[in-house]
This record gives sequence, structure tokens and C-alpha cells, in this order.
Amino acid sequence: MQVSEIDNVKIYNLSAGKALPDWLSERKKRALLKKNGDLRRRIELIQEFDMPGLSTNIRASKDGQYIMATGIYKPRVKCFDVNNLSMKFERCLDSEVVKFEILSEDYTKIVFLQCDRYVEFHVGHGRHYRLRVPRFGRDIAYHKPSCDLFVVGASSEAYRLNLEAGQFMAPFVTKATEINSCAVNEEHGLVILGSESGLVEAWDPRTKSRQGILDCAMHCTDSDYRNNTLPAISSLKFDGALKMGVGTSTGHVLLYDIRSSKPLLVKDHMNGLPIKNIEFHKQMEYVYSMDSTVVKIWDKNTGKQYTSIESSADFNDLCVIPNTGLCMMAVEDQKMQIHYIPSLGPAPKWCAFLDNLTEELESSASQTVYDDYKFVTKQELDALGLDHLLGTNLLRAYMHGYFVDVRLYKRAKSIADPFAFEEYKKRKVREKIELDRPSRLKVEDHLPKVNRDLAARLMDTEGKKKKKPQANLLQDDRFKAMFENPDFEVNRDAEEYRLLNPVLSRLDKTKAKHNKREEEEMEVNHEEEKDSDEELYGGSSESSDEDRTWVKEVKKQHKMIRRKNEHQDNEESQPKEKVYELNEAPKFASNIKNITRVSKSSLGDRLAREAFSTVVAGTGGNREMKFSMRRNKTDSENHKKMQKHYQERKQIVRRTGFLSKKKMPKM
Repeated sequence: MQVSEIDNVKIYNLSAGKALPDWLSERKKRALLKKNGDLRRRIELIQEFDMPGLSTNIRASKDGQYIMATGIYKPRVKCFDVNNLSMKFERCLDSEVVKFEILSEDYTKIVFLQCDRYVEFHVGHGRHYRLRVPRFGRDIAYHKPSCDLFVVGASSEAYRLNLEAGQFMAPFVTKATEINSCAVNEEHGLVILGSESGLVEAWDPRTKSRQGILDCAMHCTDSDYRNNTLPAISSLKFDGALKMGVGTSTGHVLLYDIRSSKPLLVKDHMNGLPIKNIEFHKQMEYVYSMDSTVVKIWDKNTGKQYTSIESSADFNDLCVIPNTGLCMMAVEDQKMQIHYIPSLGPAPKWCAFLDNLTEELESSASQTVYDDYKFVTKQELDALGLDHLLGTNLLRAYMHGYFVDVRLYKRAKSIADPFAFEEYKKRKVREKIELDRPSRLKVEDHLPKVNRDLAARLMDTEGKKKKKPQANLLQDDRFKAMFENPDFEVNRDAEEYRLLNPVLSRLDKTKAKHNKREEEEMEVNHEEEKDSDEELYGGSSESSDEDRTWVKEVKKQHKMIRRKNEHQDNEESQPKEKVYELNEAPKFASNIKNITRVSKSSLGDRLAREAFSTVVAGTGGNREMKFSMRRNKTDSENHKKMQKHYQERKQIVRRTGFLSKKKMPKM
């Protein structure tokens, strides 16, 4: 048995697994079963449920006690008794079976449409009668109230064979050149015929007249479907008294209400293969549609796919056991397939053990490979001291981290932080004590313990904007952990925050200015306008000042971070105590030592790190000299000149705020 999960729906393939050949003796079969575990775990639901070459059709009797299937080669029919889960009988035929129908409640009356234009009638003991139709047949259907057997095929006529009178009746003459399929409604007896030209004709056997014509090809030739050929009707099926399904040769399934000419839903298999069979689930709102490669199960109201069944061999026919989750397929292979879907219904009574078997499989499902592994990132590996295991079999790379055995992870965690559990226990005890014994002097504070500044900023923003109601982040369950869990505390010493802090401060200043401007507009009704030149020079100078201030702050933070990193690098690369070797007298040592103790690295230190040394000799003896390049004053002088120019223009510009804003009356 093979278990697959498609679209989160479990499908059990009961016919999967190896099969033992029939010519082996019982002794050899038992020996193989002992050696091969796959053979022992296989499930043979029905014995000898196969064909010598391939199977073409499969049906279940109306009483649900027998399953019949046809296949080749030689052409034959097999009948299986589900009470004994074995084959009841097997009969060979003269030619291949195109379609067959079970006329009685059990297996005692069967009719076969063969590929050589013959129609054979079988009873319990064997073949009863054999006759021939004028044209090659493609499908048959039985109308029980009138005992008429309809045979359609490569002709425009639907032949009627009355089984009570034992003779042919006047055929139904259609407008089609060839008829591919036919179906009879069991509730009101309407007969529908699907033609090669994409038309569905409805006939009433009581009046022997045509009741209507439905053009299904018109709804499958739109630009959305991109069909190059005219769709032909390949299968028909009724769903109750008023609903019917139509399958086309282009891979479309159309659901109709017989009172309307427009389809309720069009389902595309997206592979362009003819629809071979359509079945409707009796209890659930699902449709089975089958082509040669896949059986799709989808919702008949929305068209959304529920699941699908695929096979390595092509499908020929489909049989769904009513009110259950079991379905059988005739395929282009020796073994006929049996699939069980528990979510679509229980198992039939004759194989009720399948429910217990699937429940045991689900309860004792083997753990996945990742249950015994822990996912860690590169930073966590460094913190645990396991970075030396990179490239070994103990670590398996996955996305942006690694999978490590959970036992190794726990052991490394206990070694890296041996008092983690003790601290966790103390923290929990402290929290419980604080809950049971609150402080006497309780200060009214609505701010949370975590991220208090952020909470205060959010509360201030909500208090100022009372006109526009906003969602309160403090009361939102999605962001609740951000103000309760200490792991979400904002780290102000982090490089990311320090680089982003000037931007945040500038945004706060901008918001404060905007709020102040709104308050002034509410208090003062009339405000003087600024001159265009003032906006050009004055406004730009203010904005440029803000930009320069913000840039300076960002550069300052970058410089501080860079100094910190350089300082750490110096401490790692050099010893803690620096030794200076001087050829000068000792009296200069203290002065030179004071000079070299600066925050920045000297030129000598940098040259020493770069493995480059320079000896400067002069009249004063060998000394270590320190010098720094002067900064370029061009940028600062230009900035001062531009600032002075803006101030002069600001004093010269004339004010225009006294001008009136009233519009002139229209003439």
C-alpha cells in the first residue's frame, strides 16, 4: 500500500506493490514472502484483480455485491465477489469489449457492445444471445421503463433494441453525423446523445421526439480556452433530475441545469485530453472527472480542486462505489487500481477493515527526519562554539542556517550556558512573587515594562490625533509580545539603531513642526504668505541646514562606530601594553609617550601594522615624529560664502504678505 498526500488530502493506493506470479508454487511464494518485506506489507484487497494485458471497462453491480471488469488479451470478462474478496468466474469473448452494462441487480444479466458490431447478452450460466448492429458502436444505455437498449456509434441514428419484444424499433434520427456517447436519467427517463459536432440532443422515449438541442462547443471555443479544433462530446452523466455533466474532447467539463442553455460551471483539465468519464459523489458536492492521465476531484459549486489521482499507466475507465471513499480504475496495465480516500467517505462494508488500518497508520505515523534535529543559524553556532563543525556530517546546510542533532545542541547549550536553567527558574519565581505581593506604593503608570519609549510615542500620537481614529497597537494582540517579551526590547547600543537614530530624530522634529503649524493655523485665521524669492532662498536654506545637520549626525555615528571597530582591531592585533624603543635620552620618553597616547592610531602604528618602517634622521638626533595633514578648507569656505549670500538676499527681498488674496469680480 502506498500513501500519498495531494492538496493536504491523504490517498491510499491499495494496488501498489509487487505481485507474485501465478506459476510459482505455494512453497516458493512463502519463501519469497519471508525474504521480501515489501511483499509482506502489500495489501491484496481482491485476489486476482488483474488482467493478462490491460483492462478496458469496470462496473459495480447495483446491489454492491459484485464487481465486473473487461480486458485483453484474450478478450475476457471477470466477475469478483466482494463478500469473499475473490474472483467468482471468468469468461473469454470473441472480440474486444467497447462498453458493457449490467441490466440486473446482480451479475445475472449483462450486455456487451463489442468492437466488431456485435451485441452479446450474457446470463448467469454464460452467453445467451448474440446479434449485430448496422454500424460500429461506441456507447450503450438502457432505458428501464420501456426496456429499450440504445446503441450509438458511427451513424446519425440511435438504434433502439426492445428487449421485451426482442426486436429493433424505429431509431432516433439526429442531426449529427456521429454519436459518441449517450446517457439515460433514472428519475424521469430523458435520453441525451452527445455528438461529434459538440451538440447534445435530448429525446423523450415516451413521445419518441426530440425535446431540445444544446450547443456545448460554443462555450468551449472562447479565446480563453484557445481551442484550435471543434470540441466533440466524449462523455455524459446525470446528477439527479435536473443537473448533468458534459465532457468534451478538449479536456473541459461543463455542468448544466437542463432548464438553461448556459453552463453553471466550466472546468478545464488544462491538458487538452478527452474526458473519458464523469462521476458525481452522492453525499458530498464533488465531481470525479477522468482523462487518460489524471482523475481530478473538485467542487461542483466553485470548481476548486479538492485532490487528484495520478498514475504511471493511462486510465481507461472509472468506477466509484456509492457513498464511500473507494474508487477503482481500469488502466493500461495488468493490475487494476484501487484507491481509498478516507475524507470522502468510509470504506464499504465488505472491506471495513480499511478504516481501522488507516487509523492505525495515522496514529503510528513515523516521525519526520526533522523531528530529531534543531535548526540553528551561523551566529548561534558561533555562540555555542560549534563553528568548527562546518563542513562535517554533523551539520547539514539548509537555507540560511544548519540542521544539527538535537542531542548535540542540548549538550553544547548546557556547556555554553550552564546556569541558564537556574536563571530561568529564578526569573519565574521572581515573577510569581511580584504577582502575589505587589508593592505598597503603587504608581499609576500605563506604560508597559518593555519598549516604554515606543509606547509613550504611540500614546502621544494617538492623543494628538483624536479626529482620525486609528488602531491602537498597544491593545492589538498581534503586537502584544513586543511590549511584554524582553526579547523584543530595542537595543539602543546596536549599530543599526545608532545609524537609524538620526533619521528617527529628524522624523520626530518634522512631526513636531507639523503639529505646531496646524495649531497655529487653527488659532490664526489669516497668515501672511511668503515671497517666492523667500521660498527660493530662505526655505531652501532652512531645508539645506536640516539636511546638513542630519548628514552630520549620520557621519558622526558612522565615525564613532568606525573608531570603535578600529579600537577593537588594535586591541586584538597589539598587546595591551605598548613598548616604545627610543634612541633618545630618557627625558624625552615621557613627552613622546604622552604625545603617542591619542585616540587615533599614529602613522607609526599604521606603518607597523602594514609591515612598513621609516627612519627619519635629522640634526637633532633620531626621533619619532608625528604629523597630520591639514584639511581642505575649500568646502568650508564655500559653505560660509553661500550662507552669507543667503542672509544678504534675505534682507534685500521685499515682503508681499500685505497683498490681498481676494479674487476680482467677474465682468
